[in-house]
Amino acid sequence: MNITHRVSLLCAALPLLSGCALVVNAAPASTATAAPVFEQWRETQHRGGDDLMTAGLGLEGLRASVAPVFSSPALPTADEARRRAIWSSWRGIADLTPGGGFGDRYGSVQSAPGREFSAYARIPGARHPHRVLVQIPDNFDPARRCLVATASSGSRGIYGAIPVAGSWGLAHGCAVAFTDKGAGSDYYDLDAKSGFQADGTPATHGALAFVPEAGTAAHGVAFKHAHSGDNPEADWGRHLVQAVQFGLQALDRAYPQSAPFTSANTRTLGVGVSNGGGAVLRAAEIEGDWFDAMVAGEPNVSIAGAPPLYDFVTQAALLMPCALLAIDDLPQPPVQAQARPLWTQQCAALKANGLVQGDDTDAQAQSARQQLANAGLSDGALRAGAFSTGFDLWRAIAVTYASAYGGFAAGQHPCAYTFSAVGADGKPGAATPEARASWWSEASGIPPGSGVVLVDGNAAHVADDPLRGLRCLHALGTGDSAEAKRVRAGIAKAAANKPRAGLPIVVIHGIDDGLVPSSMTSDRYVPQARAAGAQIAYWRVTNAQHFDSLLAFPDYRKRYVPLLPYMFAAMDQVWAHLEDPTRGLPQDALIETTPRADAPLQPAQLSIPVVSSR
Repeated sequence: MNITHRVSLLCAALPLLSGCALVVNAAPASTATAAPVFEQWRETQHRGGDDLMTAGLGLEGLRASVAPVFSSPALPTADEARRRAIWSSWRGIADLTPGGGFGDRYGSVQSAPGREFSAYARIPGARHPHRVLVQIPDNFDPARRCLVATASSGSRGIYGAIPVAGSWGLAHGCAVAFTDKGAGSDYYDLDAKSGFQADGTPATHGALAFVPEAGTAAHGVAFKHAHSGDNPEADWGRHLVQAVQFGLQALDRAYPQSAPFTSANTRTLGVGVSNGGGAVLRAAEIEGDWFDAMVAGEPNVSIAGAPPLYDFVTQAALLMPCALLAIDDLPQPPVQAQARPLWTQQCAALKANGLVQGDDTDAQAQSARQQLANAGLSDGALRAGAFSTGFDLWRAIAVTYASAYGGFAAGQHPCAYTFSAVGADGKPGAATPEARASWWSEASGIPPGSGVVLVDGNAAHVADDPLRGLRCLHALGTGDSAEAKRVRAGIAKAAANKPRAGLPIVVIHGIDDGLVPSSMTSDRYVPQARAAGAQIAYWRVTNAQHFDSLLAFPDYRKRYVPLLPYMFAAMDQVWAHLEDPTRGLPQDALIETTPRADAPLQPAQLSIPVVSSR
């Protein structure tokens, strides 16, 4: 589909000018697919001791447990902030341990010199922009135009999909277009009035990436996913389409003699995992031939008419600590000896609130376990959910998504939750300049982490009602209050619709996924998409959970295989079909696997499906 892209006359005249800014005062585009104007264009070069894939760190540098240093801890340069962001993204998503297979059995970390173009994009009607970035390797061939479009996993920053889409796309000589899909690590210190610039460096003024609309009484830390007021999940698909549009414009700038680059003459593959996988499936439903194929791993996707994932998250926050006491042989971490007393207390509190049955802890745990099973959670997924439970992810996710769905500003969460930096005494307090400087590079997009904690305003009631905050979060998805209606309206806007007919799609999900259970997401989406005529394949992987990075822990790699090899295999197979239609597309598969334990990963342990030629 040919699209006429609107570009500033100044920037069009100077296609390679670094930092060319587009200041837009015109009315926003009226549709999701109208060509947007991108603001704050930047171009940077990455060669020599730097590159697109690893920022010059290489595999050994990515494996390092200590982050790349800032020469001035409170004032990193743009290059330093970028290098640390890439390091953090790799370590948070992929299993890079020796013997784990990355860079050997699957994936690539080979140096990829080239250029980056970045800017801000805005969904029509949105209060705040999202980041877009395109990496164009020097070996890109305009005669074989290819673009990989991706959205960050979780709520990560702009490099949050580089171990997946970046690794595959750059290794194939493709340009790679990223979006943070309206979330990301552009934290804002409400007290110091400090945020981040387009280049990832901290600042208190100028064109900051995110400045929340908050009252004077708001204190602590705000971040884009929770506090933008834009309900980014409802627009994940449009974010990804805008990444494609930005990618095409960036290619026009990089290769003006070969312009225009359009979705009609540039082969485009949409790829993402977790929330990025959800963005891929949402983009698949948007009108227009933006993509030639899609690969979605462990997608966070809710289906209209089915219980939303938010309800499961709040139910898990309440019940899972207790339910895990009824499951033997849990993976570690968390350390069970430390967790068990707290989980026992949770059982007692649930019993006191009438939320579980039983006169002793064992009976209460079985009651909680059965309720989760009734919701569709398998014992394997429950066991893998121990990590999210032990590290308080359920509550953090519920607070963030409730705030986003309801459009609650910083300091206005209906369940009295806020976020704060950690002071020198380990308690909520003022952030140091050094801590603030690291947020853009290291934060996951949803605290706690990187020196920011979740603060429970219900703490004064813990003695008489320890579940007050969690029950409030759950009621936002089920209750009749004005706040609950706002949250449910936001949830409804984020539900997936049928994909475009004829678009090849591969969905991949670990059967033991304890964070985004396949039974509540992919198992529902695939039949609905197929019934609507979608050309879709579904790979269900045994012994696979949500976080490949957890395979760095010995107990996890004894139990689980990584999911990313299947993403790379699916991309390879889909791409081969696009280049030669006589080669078949992937088909449905239940994939039986064998974890590697402490031995090097072998291809036979993964049992990757093979595609037959037509």
